[in-house]
Amino acid sequence: MSLIDERHEFSDIADVFLLHGSMQSPAFLDGRLCGLLALRDISASEWLEEVCLSLGVEQPTDTSSGERLLGWRKQTLEALSASDLNYTPLLPDELFSLAEQAQGLKDWVQGFNEVIDDVVDDETRKRWSQALCEALDDMPAIAGIDADIDDSPENENDLFALTEHVRMTAMLLYTEQHPGQPQVEQADAPTH
Repeated sequence: MSLIDERHEFSDIADVFLLHGSMQSPAFLDGRLCGLLALRDISASEWLEEVCLSLGVEQPTDTSSGERLLGWRKQTLEALSASDLNYTPLLPDELFSLAEQAQGLKDWVQGFNEVIDDVVDDETRKRWSQALCEALDDMPAIAGIDADIDDSPENENDLFALTEHVRMTAMLLYTEQHPGQPQVEQADAPTH
C-alpha cells in the first residue's frame, strides 16, 4: 500500500517536517490546507509546493516523504467531502500535554484564518449563511487563546469544545463552498 493511501496522524507529518530540518508544527499548515481545499480546491502539486516552500526545500528529500505529504492532502479532502462528516483537524493528540494541544489548535486556527483573510472577499462572505459567518467570527478569539494551560479535566473539556467548534466551522465552510458535497442526508419534511 502506498503511503498516499495510509491514515496520517499529527506525529507522522511532524516526523516528515523534522526530516526536512523543520521544527514547526504541522498544525498551521493543516489549517491552511483545510481553508485552501474549502475555498479553491488546491491541487496536489500546488499543495506540495506550498509545504516545500514552508519547509525551505525545493522538493521532498525522498519519495516516502512526498507520498506522506500528498497523502495528508488526500486524507483531508476525503474527510471534508465525506457524507459522514468525520473531518478532524491534524492536531497534537493525547500523547502531548494540554498546553501543546492548545498551541496546536492556535496554530491551526491561525493558518485557517490566514487563508480566509487572503482569499475571501466581501461578495463571497455575503453569500454565506449566518451560521458560517458567526462561526468564522469566533475564529480570531480562538487563535488568541492562552496556550499555557495546566493539565486538568476542566481545561481538557474546554479545549475539546474549542476543537469541536473549529472542526464544525471547517466542515461548514467546505459544505457551503461545495453545495451537494458531501451528500448529507436531508430530513424529510413533516407532513400535516
